[in-house]
This record gives sequence, structure tokens and C-alpha cells, in this order.
Amino acid sequence: MIFPKWTNSLPLALGVIAALTGAAVAAGVTIYLTPKYTRAGYQPVQPVPFSHKIHAGQLGLDCRYCHNGVEKSWFANLPGASTCMNCHNQVLKDDPRLQIVRDSATNNTPIPWVQVHKVPDYVYFNHSVHIRRGMSCVECHGRIDQMEEVSHAKSLSMSFCLDCHRDPAAKIRPTDKVTELGWQWSTNDEEAAKLQEVNGKKFVHDWKVETLQSCSACHR
Repeated sequence: MIFPKWTNSLPLALGVIAALTGAAVAAGVTIYLTPKYTRAGYQPVQPVPFSHKIHAGQLGLDCRYCHNGVEKSWFANLPGASTCMNCHNQVLKDDPRLQIVRDSATNNTPIPWVQVHKVPDYVYFNHSVHIRRGMSCVECHGRIDQMEEVSHAKSLSMSFCLDCHRDPAAKIRPTDKVTELGWQWSTNDEEAAKLQEVNGKKFVHDWKVETLQSCSACHR
């Protein structure tokens, strides 16, 4: 006998090991190559040091002043340099940090902003639908009004989206409060939770908010 008896089961054992290894690799890729791990915390250096903390926080500019298409479009547009120059033709008009903005407005060329928040190409997300149904910017983007430089605050993973879709009443708020990122029903946590529960359910019913948990809702 050239080979011992146990080698008869060797091909099967190798096949099982290969299958388990493949499954482990697939599971690892599925879990760790998602926005939760690859994007959360991402904070690129932008060509212009725009501070949301100053503009949206201290000055109280409404998000829609710059992202003026967010209520009617699937994407949150970036402002053109002309929007910036509405103020900066007087405020800090000679500041060297804003030279790119001035050149952009003069030459009608875009500012090369680096995109921060991004979902995979196979995911469809409509900003206007969420904004018009009382979902605040803060739910996906975090406290932008407290950020000197914008970072990717939330995971934006599939489970993150599904948590909200399964229970929109827990997040929904009055539509005139969607851009007030620090808004809350009450400073008392217990009272705020109770008001959210009552009003959230009412909004979901009155505005006919759908949970939309089917695959085709996001993967089109």
C-alpha cells in the first residue's frame, strides 16, 4: 500500500476547507468593505477651508441656502462660487484663503471640492423624498453645524438605512425643523421621547410615510 487509508478522504477534506475559507473571505468582504468601515470617519482636506461650524452654527445659515436643490432633487447640490460671493464680495473679500472662490466666480469654473458622503453606485438615495417627509439632515450627516471640516459621521451602511426604514416614527420631525440640526422636542429627555413617539406616529400616518424595506426601494 503506497498511501495510508486516511488519504481516501483527503479530497473531501480539502474541498470542505476550501469552501469554508471562501465563505469566510466572502463574509469578511461583505462586512468590512461597506461604508460603515471604509467611509465612516473619512475627512478629506478641501481646497477651501470652509467651516460649517461658523456658517451653519454661529451664523445660523440654513443648509438650503447653499444646498438649494435638496428639496426637489435626488442629490444635495454644491453651491456655485456665485453663492459664496453673495457674502464674500464684502466679507473677507481679499482673504487669500478665498482666492480659489474668487477665481471660480470670475472664470466660471467649478471649485474642486472633494466629495465626503457617498453611497455605492448600486444604491439609490433620493434627498428630496426624505427632506419633504421630515427626515433631518442630521440623521445621515451628523452635527454638520459643529464641524470645522466635514467628516463622514454616520456609517450609511445598509443596516443603518434599514433601522430607520423599519421605524421612521422614531426619527421623523416637523418639516420646518429638518435643517435645525440641534432641534429637539424638549430639553427633558423623557418628555422628548414621549413627544417623538406620539407625533412621530401621527406624522407617519398623516404624511403616508412608507417603510419600503424591499430590495427594489434602494437597489434599482
